[in-house]
Amino acid sequence: APGPRVRFGPSPTGFLHLGGLRTALYNYIFAKKHQGTFILRVEDTDQSRVVPGAAEGIEDMLDWAGIPPDESPGRGGPAGPYVQSRRLELYGRAGAALLASGAAYRCFCSPQRLQLLRRDALRSQQTPRYDNRCRHLTPAEVAQKLSQGLDCVIRFRLEKGVEPFQDLVYGWNKHEVAEVEGDPVILKGDGFPTYHLANVVDDHHMGITHVLRGTEWLASTSKHLLLYKALGWEPPQFGHLPLLLNKDGGKLSKRQGDIFLERFARDGFLPEALLDIVTNCGSGFTEKQMGRTLEELISQFEVGRITTHSALLDLEALPEFNRIHLTRHIENQGLRQKLVRELQGLVELVYGDQQVDPDVLENEYVERVLLLRKGHISFLKNLVSSDYSYLWVRPSVSRQQLQTISAEVDEIGQLVVGLMTRPAAALTVEELNKDLRSVQKQTRETKYSSMMQLLRLALSGRQHGPSVAEMMVTLGAEEVCGRIHRALSS
Repeated sequence: APGPRVRFGPSPTGFLHLGGLRTALYNYIFAKKHQGTFILRVEDTDQSRVVPGAAEGIEDMLDWAGIPPDESPGRGGPAGPYVQSRRLELYGRAGAALLASGAAYRCFCSPQRLQLLRRDALRSQQTPRYDNRCRHLTPAEVAQKLSQGLDCVIRFRLEKGVEPFQDLVYGWNKHEVAEVEGDPVILKGDGFPTYHLANVVDDHHMGITHVLRGTEWLASTSKHLLLYKALGWEPPQFGHLPLLLNKDGGKLSKRQGDIFLERFARDGFLPEALLDIVTNCGSGFTEKQMGRTLEELISQFEVGRITTHSALLDLEALPEFNRIHLTRHIENQGLRQKLVRELQGLVELVYGDQQVDPDVLENEYVERVLLLRKGHISFLKNLVSSDYSYLWVRPSVSRQQLQTISAEVDEIGQLVVGLMTRPAAALTVEELNKDLRSVQKQTRETKYSSMMQLLRLALSGRQHGPSVAEMMVTLGAEEVCGRIHRALSS
């Protein structure tokens, strides 16, 4: 039998944010775990809120995140079109079928009347709801209003006595919708459906077997099941995902723009770090260690492990997640080559106007820097910060400048070059610190602090930055000797 078919159905009203990414990710993981199909469907029935380019942006970000859909507006597929505004004929047909069976009716109430109902309800502290007035119109009255050319919408008749359903996360559930709300609009006057009709019609026609969506839809599911029943269709299984909240329990703020994927991509976060953190604060996996890859998430996932607790997201932990995933990328031969190219680009971008020596951009040198700083950096761009400028820009320091610090520049230079002839494996910060102490003891009158100042200047041209030993290890023997020789002979 073919595997499950699941879908992610964002509205193209803006950028993809972490909450959306998490819903998409759970659907993707569920599909891959069970050899199924992951579908992207763009839900743009509220045309007034559509942002041009947003749908393409969402699909691009799913690709960037490493969870591309199998069927989508961009890729196509057997159940298209994958954009709701291009499926209006299907919703119209479903609306007509519901009208014909008496499960839906035409409503001619004016916006003004609905506004008044709303205001009265709020004034008496009740939840606004439609009073089902047009439900009772006779066929003759309907025909008369239509002949007068009155505007109408189509509403679905909510019946009492809903069947309970078993949610994959929340267990047995039912909401007596008819008791708490009026009959909902399913088709608007312009022929566009509301969410309730569109998602039922599309899930049916697209062969969706499991609907994994945010818990905010849990209370509407009974209404959707009534629609399935009225249309004579087999419903999918539902699983509602608990909310993703800030670590203080508040809603994730979209206002500051700080939860949009575009921003994380621009700031140099790895997609794996985002996938890791949004599943780490949620549930559904056997264990909670940091640094899980997508493959590990898929193998550990079980829908039955998803709990109903809200997922609290601690974004302050994200750089640490990134450090762990960046370390894993540096350790992997193939991924490391990609980082080398990326870092070369960053160096040219940041230091392009200063004399960057071509040797410094050689693959081997850049790769060595990555391997040595692995675990110390959370972002690739850390390596082009001012602290690390010594790696990319060779200092122009004169012998004269060095002599003002100590008269023994030649002796110190010779001794330090001597230290660098040992095998590279023995070049560690601890060993070098010991060696530099013993070099200082071999000088006649240079203090340790002056010797360090001299070496730092010769190696980086700067007064501040990482320790001299750390600079020597990261630069490597060849580069250290070259810089000392150049300074002494200038």
